[in-house]
Amino acid sequence: MADFMTSTHRAKWIFVPQDLKEKYKAANHRARQALEKYGSTRVEVNIDGSFSYAEHANDAKDNAENHSRQKPLKVEEEQLLRAFYEFKIQDVCDAFKFPRKIQATALIYFKRFYLQWSVMEHHPKHTMLTCIYAACKAEENHVSAEELGKGIEQDHQVILNNEMLVLQSLGFDLIVYAPYRALDGFVNDIEEFCGATDQQLQMLENMHELAKAEVDKVMRTDAPLLFPPGQLALAALRRSNAVHRVFDFERYLTSVLSRQNPAHTISELTVTMNAVDSLVSKLETPTSKDVKHIDRKLKSCLDPSSHDKSKKRKHRSKESSNDMLDVS
Repeated sequence: MADFMTSTHRAKWIFVPQDLKEKYKAANHRARQALEKYGSTRVEVNIDGSFSYAEHANDAKDNAENHSRQKPLKVEEEQLLRAFYEFKIQDVCDAFKFPRKIQATALIYFKRFYLQWSVMEHHPKHTMLTCIYAACKAEENHVSAEELGKGIEQDHQVILNNEMLVLQSLGFDLIVYAPYRALDGFVNDIEEFCGATDQQLQMLENMHELAKAEVDKVMRTDAPLLFPPGQLALAALRRSNAVHRVFDFERYLTSVLSRQNPAHTISELTVTMNAVDSLVSKLETPTSKDVKHIDRKLKSCLDPSSHDKSKKRKHRSKESSNDMLDVS
């Protein structure tokens, strides 16, 4: 069986917070430069993995006007839009009743993708769907692109068109490790540790369910890019036990470490769990209303002509309103 310690997940996809900041900033900067140079941030990716920006075809005067009018997204706006679509990934997976492992895999794919790209280069709505599709295939719970598209009333061709781009951006590292399995292992171990009675077993089951919900929250933070899945599971377990108070968490942690050859001390693990708690406490769940303005800016970056079409629609609407008010 595959082992996290020897995995590409551990070797290539665990970072420190500064790494993430730099990657998000670099992708945002590249998209800003493309907007200035080409009048559009939309990327066309070739089959060999190379890419180019789709230049907006207009005369020099129009380009100058477009460039002054178009506003690139800020790093913080990109973050809010990613958060919106990460929540949507969980929504879609719940709607299809996919196992949590698929949901977690899709989220990790999505997070990794946007370490390479800005949302201004590839719309997260399309990336989200392709990540879910790829996660289903990787976890051997295959759903066709047609089924997925039909289920959420989206064009399935968008999913297929983006599949190779997503896989290339992930470096074809498709095996990921989610905290849910580690969480199950800890809960089984706690049963033995406590010598659980029937009543305690019911309390453990309740705590386990809450811990899975806590992992769901953790998966929408940066924590999966910063810490191993076992430590994420421990953090979720500590949070749920703080509510149900089923067992002595510190004593259990000491017991776990005494039975292993641990790479971390209790104090180091506590620092990690506190960091995860902090990320969860800052977790945002943006609504459609929250990101409406950002999405409008994004569409203008990806397709400058959409701004012109929108203006024409508003102009026609205004004329129509004026006609209705004309009582001469």
